[in-house]
Amino acid sequence: MLVPYRNTFQRPLYWKLASLSLLATCITPAFQVHAEKSTSKNAASSQLAMQVNDDRMTLSMARVPQIYLYGPIDSDAPRRFELLVKSGKIPNGSDIYLNSPGGSVDAGMALGRMFRQGSMVTHLGTPRLPKHTPIVNKSAICEGACAYAYLGGRFRWAASGSDRIGFPTYPAQQAPEQISAYVKEMGIADAALTAASATGTADPILWPNADEMIAKGLANNGRLDLVATYKYVQDAPYLELKQSDRNGEHTITLLCKPGGAELATYDTIGTVRARQTVARAVHSYFEINQQETLPQQGGATAVDQSVVLQRIYPLDQLQHMASAQAMGAWVRDRTGIRYGFAFEVGGVRKVLNDFYNACTYATQQHS
Repeated sequence: MLVPYRNTFQRPLYWKLASLSLLATCITPAFQVHAEKSTSKNAASSQLAMQVNDDRMTLSMARVPQIYLYGPIDSDAPRRFELLVKSGKIPNGSDIYLNSPGGSVDAGMALGRMFRQGSMVTHLGTPRLPKHTPIVNKSAICEGACAYAYLGGRFRWAASGSDRIGFPTYPAQQAPEQISAYVKEMGIADAALTAASATGTADPILWPNADEMIAKGLANNGRLDLVATYKYVQDAPYLELKQSDRNGEHTITLLCKPGGAELATYDTIGTVRARQTVARAVHSYFEINQQETLPQQGGATAVDQSVVLQRIYPLDQLQHMASAQAMGAWVRDRTGIRYGFAFEVGGVRKVLNDFYNACTYATQQHS
């Protein structure tokens, strides 16, 4: 049994460093491309401009370059963007900030496909301005072709504040074939972009707020759906909870045994980071509903690219886990800073209960 669940669990603040806007006020852009090197201001303004911020402070805080794409999306924009990717200026996983009134739909979808291929993260945002530039409107708008490009982000942050995103809508089953195929390719449900009123008329533009974007699957705020799998392994009930976010992949497994369920957690964040985290760890624990469970001094190991915790979970406490709203795993260093993950599990309640009932039955048979 495999059950995906859209998760809206709020992450600790430090997990959002990649989207910090404070950088915009204190750093001069490191690299900027205004479409082609045209000497005509009017020509340049009719093309998508590309600003690459890969200075030391940006990389130290966000770990990846921040790319600002702004202005109309012209038909040549994908080619220019691809050149920057091939040059190494825009590596996989980069943060893409969009601010565009639209333009070529085909070009917008081409950009979106490159974002997805490069596991990039899409946001709305206005480009950084040089120091001492007079304050101007900092609201971003992303409409039409820009909205299609936005959907290409593997992780997509919902519009916030005064930023707005507008998705073209079509009556049910009437979207152009290439657009319908693209939306499906990006993993978006057809109904998410179908806006019909009770009278049967359709609004040509859908302007969703942040909550609506999450509910419709248009945004995921940096994390993919939680996937719960329940099956039998070595003739014993086995549960796996797995979720990916922009920081890595996070997994909790439980294997039912007569002496207690074998619990393991994997925070897959890369070999170097995993080793560094374990080297600093003085305390580790499993977490249920934001409460420490099964704490240990040390108790964490680095295995390949993951920080791993292993425990024996008492069978008489298994029902508490089955009714949990959130689970996680953490390690803490000497300064009190903790590293790890947590995710909501309320949406996979049936799978949790199926595992609990099967484990209870199996252990009774062995007693």
